Amino acid sequence: MNKVQYRCLHPYHLVDPSPWPYLLSCSALITTLGAVIYFHFSKSLLLSVGVISLFTIMYLWLKDVVRESTFMGFHTVATIKGLKLGFILFIVSEILFFFSFFWAFFHSSLSPSVEIGVMWPPQGIHALNPFGVPLLNTAILLSSGATVTWAHHSIIYGNRDQALKSLGLTIFLGAFFSLLQAIEYIEAPFSIADSVYGSTFFVATGFHGLHVLIGTIFLGICLIRLNYSHFTKSHHIGFEFASWYWHFVDVVWLFLYVCIYWWGS
Repeated sequence: MNKVQYRCLHPYHLVDPSPWPYLLSCSALITTLGAVIYFHFSKSLLLSVGVISLFTIMYLWLKDVVRESTFMGFHTVATIKGLKLGFILFIVSEILFFFSFFWAFFHSSLSPSVEIGVMWPPQGIHALNPFGVPLLNTAILLSSGATVTWAHHSIIYGNRDQALKSLGLTIFLGAFFSLLQAIEYIEAPFSIADSVYGSTFFVATGFHGLHVLIGTIFLGICLIRLNYSHFTKSHHIGFEFASWYWHFVDVVWLFLYVCIYWWGS
């Protein structure tokens, strides 16, 4: 029985032997070691090599996945169901990741210790105005959630022109959000080294900002694929994953805004 005959016995996609998982793990190890060296010596060639190899291998691996799903037809209904379950579990792990930051924030803010002046924000910390840039960023992310939904419905109804416009608008809003957050960080009256308030604020909002950047890149790749007609009415799982991820980022920001920016100030 050859490989093709064996594949016909079931609807699942058996991935061919690939070097990418092993190479990606090696590049992740190199990146981690490079980051440790950078923390100690403020410069590291190993970190640059690791980051470049990381992105190169991710590009080549995802290129293989796109080819398998779009041109080779390996992503059957059963395969897509498994991929969706895997991505849902990934989002659950991300929820738990951010839950740890909220736990640290409320642990310190609900019962401030003597070391920080028995008050929240700690003595000497001037919190950001929640009705300034943070409120504008909230409006931007909520708008981007609407535009990505618009793009999703446009793909479902086969309106390619509307899908391209709405997805491009979503990417613009995501990039604009990142720009405003960078300006907010530069002008913030406190730093990550300023008490537990600074550390919890910058770690929580910083990781969310990283997720926004990743989501923007994710949607950018979808825009390129949409322009090349990779998505159809019934087969656009790549875009679905990007939209799920973007909605997750939106929801996390709402919790960050209400808890850290508004209540925490």
